[in-house]
Amino acid sequence: MKQKAIQLLLFTLTFITTTLAGAEWQFGRYLGLEENPLTWEYFWRGMWFSVPFLGILTVHEFGHYFMAQRHRVRVTLPYYIPLWLGFIFAPTIGTMGAFIRIKDAISTRQKYFDIGIAGPLAGFVVALGVLFYGFTHLPPPEYIYEIHPEYEQYGLDYPQHVYDQPESMYLGTTLLFEFFKHYVASPEQVPNAYELFHYPWLFAGFLSLFFTALNLIPIGQLDGGHILYGLIGYENHRRVSAALFIAFIAYAGLGIVTPAMDLESMLWSVPLYVGFLYVTFSKLTSSPQTNLTIAVSVLALQFLLTIIVPTISGYPGWLLFGFLIGRVLGVYHPRAMYDQPLDTKRKVLGWIALIVFVLCFSPSPFVIE
Repeated sequence: MKQKAIQLLLFTLTFITTTLAGAEWQFGRYLGLEENPLTWEYFWRGMWFSVPFLGILTVHEFGHYFMAQRHRVRVTLPYYIPLWLGFIFAPTIGTMGAFIRIKDAISTRQKYFDIGIAGPLAGFVVALGVLFYGFTHLPPPEYIYEIHPEYEQYGLDYPQHVYDQPESMYLGTTLLFEFFKHYVASPEQVPNAYELFHYPWLFAGFLSLFFTALNLIPIGQLDGGHILYGLIGYENHRRVSAALFIAFIAYAGLGIVTPAMDLESMLWSVPLYVGFLYVTFSKLTSSPQTNLTIAVSVLALQFLLTIIVPTISGYPGWLLFGFLIGRVLGVYHPRAMYDQPLDTKRKVLGWIALIVFVLCFSPSPFVIE
């Protein structure tokens, strides 16, 4: 009972914090501001974000939970992680996600696959519904004047005048998001990428695609790693997962070190960056020399690519997630006690899940200019 009380409390706190975050993103207001503070009216409107977003997250976690129960694997109910920093005017989405704790060893490749795939696919189905509703119920373009009254002086041509400020942030895109924008929504009602934060159903849908893709990255013990392990087995997974991890870090760090840097900057930044790469790759093999060679090789490849294509760039935000995989979550998947191949239906479902990953993945999800 004590555990369930903690889980219920965490869910309640997360619902409150995601509602606060939704109101802040939607209206650009914070509780602590003396001018234009966040009021109860705005808080209730914040539920337009928290209900669909937390609903998708909950369906994802219970997808894992019920599949584990089906396979008679003991598992906890979800633990939600609230996170809100509005009191210091720092933007958050109200949560760091949720997780369930598996109490039993998973004995077969099929069980790893089933439990791993159930969460993201269940959440993805609900995210499709949220996006469909959001894109088919868009307000008129003039809605943005409620959020930014200062835009009205420019009319609907406001994008030509208001996005030249430093540190402007906008959402990236995905293949699926582009499909909804071009083939589901009315084109004249689709908001500017800089303003998507103010459209709670679209913002909740985009974040859901982002977290679905994050979980489906086919590396290590992420949900996508479980799926890939089920599809190709232990030995193949070790090779493919390591290669994908190196490629992931190589993309993320593109543009960190470039030929355009002056000598003084290179003298301190190159050793620091190589050190970061070495630590990130330090569990990739048992040989420190091999890991250092991989780190230096990745830097050399990135540097060469910026010579060939000077405008090429990655997404440094992925480096932090890559570090978490390399140092905490692990690049490799444990071998199941019974390592039999999957049946044909599961294999088809697994490849569908990897296609879902491609549709949901954004190379640069949150862009600051």
